[in-house]
Amino acid sequence: MFIQTEATPNPATLKFLPGRVVLPESTFEARDAETAGRSPLASALFDVPGVAGVYFGHDFVSVTKAEDGLEWAQVKPAVLGAIMEHFQSGVPVMAEGGLDDQDGEEEFYDAADHDTVVTIKDLLETRVRPAVAGDGGDITFRGYKEGVVYLEMKGACSGCPSSTATLRHGVQNLFRHFLPEIREVQAI
Repeated sequence: MFIQTEATPNPATLKFLPGRVVLPESTFEARDAETAGRSPLASALFDVPGVAGVYFGHDFVSVTKAEDGLEWAQVKPAVLGAIMEHFQSGVPVMAEGGLDDQDGEEEFYDAADHDTVVTIKDLLETRVRPAVAGDGGDITFRGYKEGVVYLEMKGACSGCPSSTATLRHGVQNLFRHFLPEIREVQAI
């Protein structure tokens, strides 16, 4: 099994491409060992010294190392080994029910803004999320209120030094082009 790795804009996160589907129809993020317990693969990755976060996309695994921990040269071989061992074992990526209630937070917006929210979500799905997934992360809609769009950054995007620029100059400008009533985009 050959696993490719790619750097991401976040120096604390590497993207691992195992050459197969990781999660076919969803995503999963674990920022602590307790949440990682919902996935055998995430649990194995959190057992690697220096791992501080894991994100699963359709065909990739993003791993974030602790800022004050080891260097990638020390962490990467063990992460590659854990991913390879997991996929060769045939064990599912997620435990039974592991994806249930993973978001936990409800979306918020006024019913009168329904059409605006539909357009925001469409723009996220068709233009933003595919580009961000290429960098090992994700952005999901959380809410809209008084011209402000609230988004959640996941994977490589969470804690990335360039995420503010991505939101301000990329996503915010895109939304404003199609929806002039949007004043601002904020990360939750």
